[in-house]
Amino acid sequence: MMSESREKAAKAKCWVIKIGSALLTNDGCGLRADSLNVWVKQIMALKAQGVDVVLVSSGSIAEGVSRLGWKQRPKSLHELQAAAAVGQMGLIQAYEQCFQKHNTHTAQVLLTRDDISDRKRYLNARSTLRTLVALGIVPVVNENDTVATEEIQLGDNDSLAGLVTNLLEADLLVILTDQSGLHDADPRVDKDSKLISEARAGDTSLLQYAGSGGMLGRGGMRTKLQAARTAAKSGADTLIVSGLDEDVLLRIAAGEEIGTLLTAGQAPIAARKQWLAGQTQTRGKLVLDSGAEKVLLEQGKSLLAVGVSRVEGNFARGEIVTCVNETGLEVARGLVNYNSDETAIIKGQSSERIESLLGYIDEAELIHRDNLILLVD
Repeated sequence: MMSESREKAAKAKCWVIKIGSALLTNDGCGLRADSLNVWVKQIMALKAQGVDVVLVSSGSIAEGVSRLGWKQRPKSLHELQAAAAVGQMGLIQAYEQCFQKHNTHTAQVLLTRDDISDRKRYLNARSTLRTLVALGIVPVVNENDTVATEEIQLGDNDSLAGLVTNLLEADLLVILTDQSGLHDADPRVDKDSKLISEARAGDTSLLQYAGSGGMLGRGGMRTKLQAARTAAKSGADTLIVSGLDEDVLLRIAAGEEIGTLLTAGQAPIAARKQWLAGQTQTRGKLVLDSGAEKVLLEQGKSLLAVGVSRVEGNFARGEIVTCVNETGLEVARGLVNYNSDETAIIKGQSSERIESLLGYIDEAELIHRDNLILLVD
C-alpha cells in the first residue's frame, strides 16, 4: 500500500516540474534532445490524465556556453547574460519542437525577482500562467538571465520553481536532478549513503545533508530544500527525484515511493489563510452592507463588489484590505482583486457591470473566498 503522502502526490492535479542543467545538457556541450523528448512524452501522458503542468527549465546559459564555443561557464555578469541570450533561443526551440510532435503549444515566460516581489507584476504573471494552463499550453519558465542584475537575480532555478509553485498555488513541485534524492551523505562520495524517503519541508536539520551544486548549475540540495520550504508556504509538497530514472514522472503519478518527498503538512487554502491571519498591516478598508456581511459569515462565499458600500484608503490590486461591517467591526480581511480607485467605481454594482464600468474585467469577485479569512465566529 502506498503511504497517504505518496497518494496525495499521485493525485495532484497541478504540477510544477523543474529540470536542471545537468539533465538538459551533455556536460555543457549542447542540449540533450533525446532526453527532452522522453520527458515531454511523460508530460503529455500526465496531461492526458488531467494534470496541468508548468515547466521551470534551466539550460539557457549552458546551451549558450556551448553555442559560443566556450570551454567553461563564465563568471562575469555580462558574459552570463550574453550566454543566456544566445542559449535561450536553442532551449525554447528544442522544447517547442518536442511538444509540437504532440500538437501542443509551449509559451516562454521569463521572470526576475522584481517580477515576484512587485505585487502587481506578481498578479499579472499569475494571471498569464493560469490563462496559458487553461488554454492547454505548457509554459516554460526560466529566470530572465539576459536582463537580471546581481541585485535581482533569483540565484537559481530551484528557488524560481518554488516561487512559481506559490504563484500558481500548484499542488506539487517536482525537482528533477541527477541524484536519486536527498541522502544522509553525498552519494557521489559515500556509496553507503541512505536515501531520505520522506521528511517535512521545513525541517532545518535536513540542511546538514545538503551539498553544493554542480559545475553547470548554481544550485545544490540546499537550494532544493529552500524551494521545498517556499512551496510549502502555499501547501504544496515537493519531490526531489532523479530525472535519469525511466518514466520517473509517471511513476510519481502512480504513487511509487521514489526520491525524497518533502511534505508541506497543510492544505493550500489553509496555508494561504494562515498567512493572511498573520498579516497585521492592511492597505485599505471596505465597508460592507448587512447582506454582504451575512453572506461572508454564514455562507463562506466570496466578497462581491455589490456588497461594498464604502471604500477607504489607497491600495493596489493584490494588497490586503480589511472588511468591516456597518458598525465598524472588522469581520474579515483578504487580497483584493482591484485597486482602490477601481473598487470605488464598482462598489455597490453587480459583477456583470464591472467590464462596462472599468473597460475590462479581471475577476468577478472583489475578494475570492480562497483569499479571504473571517475574523469573527
